[in-house]
Amino acid sequence: MTVSVVIPHRDRADLLERVLSCLSNQRLPGETSLEVIVVDNGSSDRSADVAAAHGARSILLGSNQGVSKALNRGIEAARGAWIAVLNNDVDLAPDWLAVMLGAAQRADAWFVTGKVYETGGAGVLDGAGDAVCRGGTAWRLGHGKLDGPEYSHPRSTYFPSATAALFRREFFDLAGLFDESFFAYLEDVDLGMRAAALGLAGVYVPDAHAWHRGSATSGRWSSRSVAWITRHQLLLIAKHYSEALLLRFALPVLAAQLLWAALALSRGRFRAWLAGIFLGLRDCRAHWSPRARRGEEGLAAALRAGEGEIAALQLAGGWDSYWRWYFRLVGQPPRRVP
Repeated sequence: MTVSVVIPHRDRADLLERVLSCLSNQRLPGETSLEVIVVDNGSSDRSADVAAAHGARSILLGSNQGVSKALNRGIEAARGAWIAVLNNDVDLAPDWLAVMLGAAQRADAWFVTGKVYETGGAGVLDGAGDAVCRGGTAWRLGHGKLDGPEYSHPRSTYFPSATAALFRREFFDLAGLFDESFFAYLEDVDLGMRAAALGLAGVYVPDAHAWHRGSATSGRWSSRSVAWITRHQLLLIAKHYSEALLLRFALPVLAAQLLWAALALSRGRFRAWLAGIFLGLRDCRAHWSPRARRGEEGLAAALRAGEGEIAALQLAGGWDSYWRWYFRLVGQPPRRVP
């Protein structure tokens, strides 16, 4: 059996060296073989030489064409029955792939996502899987919190994190590839919403460990990142919410977007947020339809469940200001919000 690993990449040959070394050190089960594909978005450093030295296949796009397009070109070229997608700024435990494969096969899951720590964070989580609220915004569960037992329970999920995830090849035949109109950020949330609408469930496996540097390539809270995230949050609503669902979830959507604007303002990124709003409203017209989508009730159920997960873990690990105010505004926490 072959597992294909797809890594979208641009510059930062040092990061690529680390992740390829981690893959070389994976303890593969049985007759499993590994195919590694680096999709290069126009690197100007020695990245191609690093990929070749590790026996990886490079797909050279020539210029920065975005994360989604890079992932898709790699998935299309992959020969494996299973396809892993990895950020270039991730380190993997030596048994990461074996644990992910074993869990997927036991659960007969469409995809698997594991526990990701912040690099150098001494047990601080980057995320224990993803969840999305009714307002259409996502949280990497446990992000910035110390690891604890509340993050160590396997569970079903519809939301894979493209930071480090493993998919059955057939998943993409049913759900489609990543939406290339999402240049970077939230492309995996869009994919998860489609999975929820189709009932293609995956599993979160807390024993599969990875470490993430977090925006090591694009920069944390850069203007470009804020503009993309803002635009893509609006596209998620336009793509997946019919007129009826938008009316049903109007308060959560409004609360989520106003709080995101406040968060961007607090980080000195109001102009970037405004640019994202302009781009999102302009581009929403190509996606919006008032009619109900296939599987919309399944998606609505997944969003309600995701909101419950977010609230429960915020209660357990301490409230972030965004989520504290979100639940105050929508009035739906499992217990009283402080």
